[in-house]
Amino acid sequence: MTATADAEAAANELTPLADYLGSVLRRLRALPPLDLDLTQAHGNILAEDVVAPHAFPAFDQAAVDGYAARWEDISGGGRGPSYVPAPSGTPGGRTIRLNVVGDLGAASWRPVRLTPGSCFSVAAGAPLPVAADVVVPVEWTDQGMAAVEIFRTPKRGYGVRRAGEELPAGTLLARAGAYVSPALVAVFAATGIGHVVVRPSPRVVIVATGDELVDVGRGSQPGQVVDANSHALTAAAAEVGALAYRVGICDDDPEGLRGLLEDQTLRADLIITTGGTGTGPGDMVRRILSRREGGRAGPVTFTDVALYPGTALGFGTVGAEEVPVVCLPGDPGAALIGFEVLARPAIQLLAGAEPVFRPSVRAHLLETVSSPAGLREFRPAHVAERRGGGYTVQPLSGGPFTLSGLAEANGLLVLGERVTTAAAGSTVDVLLLDRRR
Repeated sequence: MTATADAEAAANELTPLADYLGSVLRRLRALPPLDLDLTQAHGNILAEDVVAPHAFPAFDQAAVDGYAARWEDISGGGRGPSYVPAPSGTPGGRTIRLNVVGDLGAASWRPVRLTPGSCFSVAAGAPLPVAADVVVPVEWTDQGMAAVEIFRTPKRGYGVRRAGEELPAGTLLARAGAYVSPALVAVFAATGIGHVVVRPSPRVVIVATGDELVDVGRGSQPGQVVDANSHALTAAAAEVGALAYRVGICDDDPEGLRGLLEDQTLRADLIITTGGTGTGPGDMVRRILSRREGGRAGPVTFTDVALYPGTALGFGTVGAEEVPVVCLPGDPGAALIGFEVLARPAIQLLAGAEPVFRPSVRAHLLETVSSPAGLREFRPAHVAERRGGGYTVQPLSGGPFTLSGLAEANGLLVLGERVTTAAAGSTVDVLLLDRRR
């Protein structure tokens, strides 16, 4: 049997990634809804539809600083305006003069009415006088105080915002599943909403395991590896909207690991471990969490998935509360890819977000790449929009294990299980990463 045939035979024994993800995500449920004050709701996912209890704007108001008037008075159709010679250079050769009978600010509340030939000086946001149907901008006038001369006539309705013209009462403002953005907070507040029912942000605890691990602030040396994973995964969980807590490093001690996980179930909606998922002599996480006790299977099932990098993944529950736990490989590149593939969708599902997966595009491949047979590979890449539409994708050097490639990438090139070579010029799938830069 050739090496290629051996690789294909081994890959056939692996669980397809889509099947594995489906089996894991079906076991998760969105967190119970929570009624939150509007100031605390940003970043959460709505658990219920939100309907406007009041109209916005709540009353007829001025949209600009100027003079609220009757359009028939300034258009020449009314009986009240006086016409005076216009300043040199003014179109039309004459201006309109109106009496200014009062000032209205945003805090004005007494109802007032316009009479023919009169106007009110108004600030943006001020309630309009009854019968006003136009606001002449200040810069189109001589800015008079007792009387004002208007040099330019706006169209009827200019500078006016009518009650409910943007959002009438009863409007569906957002559906369940919508992300509460700053703009949506403003919409809720403007229509009189002070509380909304949301899915709470999942509390995610990250634990790095391994006797070889040392904390950051030093360099690695033989027998010691700097813990990059727990820091990176805490940042990744926070980026997706979780309340992320980094516990730090746990040695390969069975009782210590069990006790740590049990303690964390009191404050976690999801626990992520990194390291020890393989079958080697030092892979304690897999041996400890998958061990059968009392004739029952262990709390976590470890599965060899058709995924590159990071074949070995674990999922189950721990503690009396049955808190979900995701176990990722120890290699930093594989851990970050595993987070994207498994942990991130799990967090999204707990948060009630839809869709749970990142958006993807089809892109024109700029360089020929090879991929392991039977494995679905996720490779760091740079995606760019093409002139005239579409996308191009450039694989980054070093393959999926390189941290520098992951740091530069704005996308993940996805090569399917049956792809061993993807030629330059072919069309491939790319997951779009959210890079705020």
